[in-house]
Amino acid sequence: MLATLLRRYLRPYWSLIAAVIVFQLAQAIASLFLPALNAAIIDRGIATGDTGYILMVGGGMLAITLVQIACAITAVYFGARVAMALGRDLRGAVFAHVGSFSEREVSRFGAPSLITRTTNDVQQVQMLVLMTSTMLVSAPILAVGGVIMALQQDLELSLIMAVAIPVLLIAVSAIIVRTVPLFRVMQERIDTVNRVLREQLTGMRVVRAFVREQQEVDRFADANAAVTDVALRSGRLFALMFPIVLLVLNVSSVAVLWFGAFRIESGLMQVGALTAFLTYLIQILMAVLMATFIAVLLPRAAVSADRIGEVLETPSSVVLPANPVTQLEASGRVELRDATFAYPGAEHPVLDGVSLVAERGRMTAIIGSTGSGKTTLISLLPRLFDVTGGAVLVDGVDVRELDADLLWSRIGLVPQRPFLFSGTVASNLRFGKPDATDDELWTALEIAQAADFVRAMPDQLEAPIAQGGTTVSGGQRQRLAIARALVKRPEIYVFDDSFSALDTATDARLRAALRREVADATLIVVAQRVATVQDADQIIVLDQGRVVGRGTHAELLAGNETYAEIVNSQLRAEASA
Repeated sequence: MLATLLRRYLRPYWSLIAAVIVFQLAQAIASLFLPALNAAIIDRGIATGDTGYILMVGGGMLAITLVQIACAITAVYFGARVAMALGRDLRGAVFAHVGSFSEREVSRFGAPSLITRTTNDVQQVQMLVLMTSTMLVSAPILAVGGVIMALQQDLELSLIMAVAIPVLLIAVSAIIVRTVPLFRVMQERIDTVNRVLREQLTGMRVVRAFVREQQEVDRFADANAAVTDVALRSGRLFALMFPIVLLVLNVSSVAVLWFGAFRIESGLMQVGALTAFLTYLIQILMAVLMATFIAVLLPRAAVSADRIGEVLETPSSVVLPANPVTQLEASGRVELRDATFAYPGAEHPVLDGVSLVAERGRMTAIIGSTGSGKTTLISLLPRLFDVTGGAVLVDGVDVRELDADLLWSRIGLVPQRPFLFSGTVASNLRFGKPDATDDELWTALEIAQAADFVRAMPDQLEAPIAQGGTTVSGGQRQRLAIARALVKRPEIYVFDDSFSALDTATDARLRAALRREVADATLIVVAQRVATVQDADQIIVLDQGRVVGRGTHAELLAGNETYAEIVNSQLRAEASA
């Protein structure tokens, strides 16, 4: 998968990669010339006392060194640009693909894991490309060129390299093979740390309310210790790598000096040649050391690439149509025809043969006990899920055949758990209509019964909102979410238990304002509170994913046992309170 990702996302930057290779080649060749020139100075200049030769060759060495430095800096610059561009494109691709997921795929991976894959995993691949561009490209050039140049200096002494290099490669390979599984475990345990931390930050109030601080501290400590354990195990293995490289390097250097001294004594080799050979041997082994740096990153980057590829290769269960319908009559009619939805492998469907029609200018309410499938039914309209049987139609067209932007532009959804983004009141309200005027925002706030508390804020529309809306109460958050949908002015409003945090009086005023201000739209309201739905034009009663009743409040109260039971249970609860 790593090779596939690199081929796909590095292709647009082939010119920069070519520049990296050219400049790395130039600086590597310059590095290979320097020891030979140094040997010439020793054997022909210093040995004979030729100062002019020493100055001439020394000046050439200085010029080559300057060229080497310039080429190295340029190669690092282009390599960094390639690596950063790859990281940007890869993060963008993962983010865009995750954005196409339905709730089913998001639930399968989990938000913490998706965050880790988009950030930490991409960073591992990006770091591999950066180190490869700045180090690995020159490593084989130095290694091969160093062997050739060393052979030119002394053929018999080169037998030391024939022993040192294989020993080094075998030792490094053995360490890498053992660490690859550890890196996969490490990324999974980082997912766990992210999940635990996210849960604790999000559920801080619950943790404190139930005095669970110590238990949560212990839970995080366990997750943290698990990451530390696998990091230490992999770290201990890699800690062996550099001492092994240095051991081979030093032993090889001693061997070269030992056997080279005998060859010099016998007149078979000159001092300058021995110095150059030793330098080439060090260059060869340093090239292997640079490859070792990549070897440290490669296993983890390979694991990260597999995790990224798993996300990119997971298709969304909500498939966009090849030839979508791009125009609709603005009637706002919603119809479910024998709609069925079941999770893969589930024994029973969440929804089973649900049929209903919601008309423009009418309020359709959906009520039922917890787990009856109300939220799932609502999720079918904007295609957060797709039906596994039957059809969902908007203005007479199956939603699976509609252009996604057109479908979403027709629906104003207020979810069961309203979410506000970090910013201001105004930026949240303009989320569905960026060009909305301040007057439109205040109108929506008035309808949503939110104008009073917004006016009480010091900055009013520019009052800051923290991520998730944690700076306002639950009821205020719900009303701002309702106002956000109202600013959009869609043909279809969907309220998924959006009045649960409101007191009865506010709920009544809000529903009356909705009836009055959006009378020409289709209203679909999901609720558990009977008072919220009793004035609806049509009430759909769900039980275990099936429609068990439909009609007005009076009709259902008189003739539907399930609805009457819901009403009576709420009346008893109110009486006991």
